[in-house]
Amino acid sequence: MHATHVILSELHTTSHSYIPYNPNISFKIMSDLKNSVIQDDIYKNEQAQIKDFSFNRQVVDVFPDMIERSVPGYSNIVDGIGRLAAKFSIENTSMYDLGCSLGAISLSMAKQNTVDKVNIIGIDNSAAMVDRCQSNVQSYSYATPITIKEADIISADISDASVIVMNFTLQFISPMRRSALMKKLFDSLVPGGILILSEKIKLGHQTMDSAIIELHHDFKRENGYSDLEISQKRTALESVMILDEYNLHEERLLNAGFDAVSIWYQQFNFVSFFAIKGK
Repeated sequence: MHATHVILSELHTTSHSYIPYNPNISFKIMSDLKNSVIQDDIYKNEQAQIKDFSFNRQVVDVFPDMIERSVPGYSNIVDGIGRLAAKFSIENTSMYDLGCSLGAISLSMAKQNTVDKVNIIGIDNSAAMVDRCQSNVQSYSYATPITIKEADIISADISDASVIVMNFTLQFISPMRRSALMKKLFDSLVPGGILILSEKIKLGHQTMDSAIIELHHDFKRENGYSDLEISQKRTALESVMILDEYNLHEERLLNAGFDAVSIWYQQFNFVSFFAIKGK
């Protein structure tokens, strides 16, 4: 997969008509709204001191390029989450996009939703992301309204939700706070609601984990990243992106009260799964 694949290329429409799924279709990057995608070269040059990764203005400017060249299957995940969310949206509820970044998930859910009296709320704690996300969302027009807020999802008010999405967000939250957050989200869902989580995971077997990591690095090389860029970004992420094994995610969700958990998409060690709250 190559760059420039985040959101469906024909997003400029208010129609709710069904679009047949095509795994080979190209998707539009959020910043392509302005017909400009800035290439990610943050770690191109050797850095004497590598700072912890953060979602600052520098990252926001290159984020569409960064995410597509770094996360295998990202466009399929964005599209699939919108379609999956549409099957569980309920009238007079909200759908939440927690860690909404530039709004790809919010827009995907808005495009696919066919239920009346549903609103979408995107939340992110990065002021730079929220500012750009609001601009992106305003560039589209859908029947389902989208509101973007700057807040910490740990303390944010989340209620009457039929769908909650955390797309590669939980991995940036302290492991000690993850169980309590899952319980909070479970309590925020209406009966029959779902939580969709996408995460980069680690494998329990060291040799297998190393092999998958190397496949991911090959993917990044094929997308134009040098070994120096890969190494420096990995160092920047080491203390801020803490990965869990899938079994721990599943156990945490079941302990929070969810009836069942299932993987719906995986490529290498990038996994998207969903949990359902019983009726």
